[in-house]
Amino acid sequence: MDKRSSGILMHITSLPSRYGIGDVGGEAYKFVDFLVETQQTYWQVLPLNPISLISGSSPYASFSAFAGNTLLISPEGLLEMKLLEQQDIDNYPQLAVDDVNYGRVLTEKKRLYAKAFMQFSEHRDEYNHEYGEFCRRNSGWLNDFALFMAFKDHFQDSDWGAWPEEIKNRKQDAIHKLENELKQDIEYQKFMQYIFFKQWDALKKYCNERGIRIIGDIPYYVNYDSAEVWRNPEFFKLDSEKRPTHVAGVPPDYFSSTGQLWGNPVYNWNKMKESNYQWWINRLEQNLRLYDIIRIDHFRGFLAYWEVPATESTAINGQWITVPGEDIFRTFEKAFPHLPILAEDLGVITDDVRELMRKFELPGMKILVFAFDDSLPRNPYAPHNHIRNCVVYTGTHDNNTVRGWYKEETSDADKSRISEYLGRELLEHKINWEFIRVAMMSVANIVIFPLQDVLGLDSSERMNRPATLDGNWKWRLKPGQITPEVQEKLKRMTYLFNRERTS
Repeated sequence: MDKRSSGILMHITSLPSRYGIGDVGGEAYKFVDFLVETQQTYWQVLPLNPISLISGSSPYASFSAFAGNTLLISPEGLLEMKLLEQQDIDNYPQLAVDDVNYGRVLTEKKRLYAKAFMQFSEHRDEYNHEYGEFCRRNSGWLNDFALFMAFKDHFQDSDWGAWPEEIKNRKQDAIHKLENELKQDIEYQKFMQYIFFKQWDALKKYCNERGIRIIGDIPYYVNYDSAEVWRNPEFFKLDSEKRPTHVAGVPPDYFSSTGQLWGNPVYNWNKMKESNYQWWINRLEQNLRLYDIIRIDHFRGFLAYWEVPATESTAINGQWITVPGEDIFRTFEKAFPHLPILAEDLGVITDDVRELMRKFELPGMKILVFAFDDSLPRNPYAPHNHIRNCVVYTGTHDNNTVRGWYKEETSDADKSRISEYLGRELLEHKINWEFIRVAMMSVANIVIFPLQDVLGLDSSERMNRPATLDGNWKWRLKPGQITPEVQEKLKRMTYLFNRERTS
């Protein structure tokens, strides 16, 4: 991460496809070719873990910190494996190309997957060696994940804390009995993970062979209703009934008088330390298989986190709990001598967080849409205050697009300040390229642009509106939207500012 380079932020779900959601099939490979052609080095994606409709289909709220999101499986890839027939593809309904209807996609893709699993089961000898090797290599998380998902289905999708006591508390006799009853369902879950990782590994190999590196996210917290909490309750603050005693959030601030109550169970770091943080090491190891560089969301949680009693309805009555961050990262360093981590250090960041990042030389993030308030001369996000060891973004998946932000979220004074800083009058329909140019000029080693900013899209095309559940994570790239003019402009700017791919 110490060379001048650039890349694009776009999640897999946003790729074009006829299946109602982007996947790791042909369009993903075409997107890699676009990155190569425009001399980009990085493709940044959001978490690839399974999603939940109940949680608004957010990739940051998952049933597992280790498993893959099987909605991203390419049906064409199943056809190539002879697990589907052409008529299965032809009979798939034409779903919307403008956004993702997760409920409809889930229904339709499950139908295809059931047929593929049936074909797999009938011809298992053809796949047995590779499939068996996958199951053995991933047994540390795969077995419990498959049990968890099959049991969850069996118990009408209730969270694991509401399961029968003997299953909730993992009594082995009861587990084995139910496991035998649901043998086929459990096998289906393993099969789906095998297919996901087979397809993802092929795409990642295609990227890496062409000099494209993948940046991926790890959410700091995990969901209560996840295989990880069910399997490792001792690593979380739970009561005798296996329910959270405390949950995560952030305290009241300028933006919210009651703070934000996220609801995730908080870690029992004393227990984590007793195991030498092995759960986290396993998690990092798994994500380093998925990605070349890991971005850790809510990085400040490794120094202190806001803990709220689970009985509270807001985040007001919480407290900061310290975490042994340096001890954790010294342990990580022993396990991974060259751990490629990018720290999400946005918001209110204390000196101890900055010191931890400095000690372990972890780059942070600089967001241009945060740079032009009335603190501009001293603002750390302003280009003249950038440092080499950071990653500059025009905006992130949680921000408005640059064009939408300029139109809807800046005052006349802000606009005047931006024009004065850039030395020219600005036009709304060109503001995205002004910001891309400024980022490219930065001393920062890496710059990343959401694809919406490269395309100059407005606020209707943003990916996420934090603190809302509806209408997020749906944005799709339309076929033909990346024009030759856009491609050439990005390529030329990458060349001018010495960010061309070097390998």
